[in-house]
Amino acid sequence: MEKNRQNNRIKAVFLDRDGTINIDKKGYVHDPDDFELYPFSAQAINIINKLDYLVFVVTNQSGIARAYYTLEDLKAIHLKMNKSLREAGARIDEIFFSPYHKEGSVEPFDIDHEDRKPGLGLFKKAFQKYHFEIKKSYMIGDKYTDIEFGKRAGLKTILLLTGDGENEFLNNRNNWIYKPDFIVKNLLAAAKLISKFGE
Repeated sequence: MEKNRQNNRIKAVFLDRDGTINIDKKGYVHDPDDFELYPFSAQAINIINKLDYLVFVVTNQSGIARAYYTLEDLKAIHLKMNKSLREAGARIDEIFFSPYHKEGSVEPFDIDHEDRKPGLGLFKKAFQKYHFEIKKSYMIGDKYTDIEFGKRAGLKTILLLTGDGENEFLNNRNNWIYKPDFIVKNLLAAAKLISKFGE
């Protein structure tokens, strides 16, 4: 029943995690006790849910390759994130993550891999499973790599000024090859923008 319902939904919103959904002050969050959602994240995701988009998280987690934390640590963080969002009435349909980095020390993740954004491995996995309409879908994140990922995938892109976004905009925008379609304050503003456009 759930699978059939999802297959009838043809649009998707891809969300970065750190600096987009959760506060990213320390970097390489590895303890669920240190994982903290932005106060507006559940409301924002709930708006996107009600607009009938699939919601995917796509996140680089090179801390696994670098031996800063384990796959089990990451699983515990995502369990906490999903539980907190569900309790607030919001839903993520699936989390796609990349544990790879070529400068890592943990095999088999110590390689350059297509799954690491801005590579399109995670996008391809989501599309293969859900078959959404690319041109009606979005990528939202706080880093230039999120924008490059979205643009290369054919998605509409929204840069947030939370996390690294303000620094990206103020200091790096003249070097951008891929330009975001929109730049907004935070995830809630992005959700309201999508709601306004209706797709």
